[in-house]
Amino acid sequence: MKKIMMLGGNYFQATAIKAAKELGHYVISVDYLPDNPGHKFSDEYHNISTVDKEAVLKLAQELKIDGIVSYASDVSAPTAAYVAENMGLLTNPYESVMILTHKDLFRPFIEKHGFNCPKSKGFGNYEEALEFFKTLSKPVMVKPSDSNGSKGAAKVTKEEEFKGAFDKAMSFSRQKIVIVEDFLVRDGHQIAGDGFIVDGELVFTGFMSEHFDKLCNPLVPIGESYPAYISDELKQKAKSEINRLMKLLNMKFGAINMDFIIDAKGDVYIIEIGPRNGGNLITDAIKEATGIDLAKATVQAALGLEYDKTFKATKSNFIASYITHALRDGTYIETKINDKIKDDILLFEDLTQKGAKISAFDNAALDTGAMLIKFDSIEEMVYRMDNMEEFITVEVE
Repeated sequence: MKKIMMLGGNYFQATAIKAAKELGHYVISVDYLPDNPGHKFSDEYHNISTVDKEAVLKLAQELKIDGIVSYASDVSAPTAAYVAENMGLLTNPYESVMILTHKDLFRPFIEKHGFNCPKSKGFGNYEEALEFFKTLSKPVMVKPSDSNGSKGAAKVTKEEEFKGAFDKAMSFSRQKIVIVEDFLVRDGHQIAGDGFIVDGELVFTGFMSEHFDKLCNPLVPIGESYPAYISDELKQKAKSEINRLMKLLNMKFGAINMDFIIDAKGDVYIIEIGPRNGGNLITDAIKEATGIDLAKATVQAALGLEYDKTFKATKSNFIASYITHALRDGTYIETKINDKIKDDILLFEDLTQKGAKISAFDNAALDTGAMLIKFDSIEEMVYRMDNMEEFITVEVE
């Protein structure tokens, strides 16, 4: 039995905790929220913030852990790398993890190495940011440098909107840096999904189409569908670019979460690469679609144990993850599911109590529940995911 520390215990992170337990390991979960559901699956829980590197390192040394994982969280990924480096455990370079989890470091890095990227700068000062904003074509994206789940991100068209967007992004940034950059126009869906690196090579790419709710915040994903609705040629092109980036960063092993767009010219723009598995049940959806269990591979890789490095699919299903959400503030009544889709739902976790006060979906922390849904074809999957308001609604009063 190996001791593995899991940073975080929310519903989506519970996937990795349960995977580690199924593999027979001793699981220590850590975060500052004792009521998070994942903790009930671990062997022990410690109430420490996952961004407090020194406190987590001290605990890890006391407990003599064999491995550490930041699952579905960018904010705790640097902590995992820091602890592992200091304890001589398996990890990707701390410096590379910092670049991948901080947009003010990531954008200059990819620009320096010749990747397609928007014109972008990070600012801690509003007046300087405003001057840069004025030089860009509109609309412009404004976002925190070091947040996740689309928290604090805004698309800004007019100068009078910029101050509010800047202040909101700043409120979500721990290092108090706001990114201002060109808005990229994609051709088709944004592409997301999880990949896996083995011995410095990107051997698996689970590309998924990313879906947004046009009736609420169009910048916050409400689900991902597998496989991605793009050509094999574009998949290979994207894989090549992402693999090149991972090699430049000396990323040696483990899961990555990918976000990129393809423009009308067929050029790939890497938006983000998270040095961890994706949230929103992405890993779970890939498992249902292909039979490939990335959560178990993540655990085994972090512990230096053997796992199936071929990532050969044993299934070929059309599966999507979907995040239920409210379109307006109010009191939660129920999630209504149309009979046309009810029998296709493989999993539904209602994470909200009836009568609870909920907010309109503005970032990933404001979900009300999560689903895995199976479809008969990729065309049906894409249509329904892009028009899910016809099939699933969260009722509030």
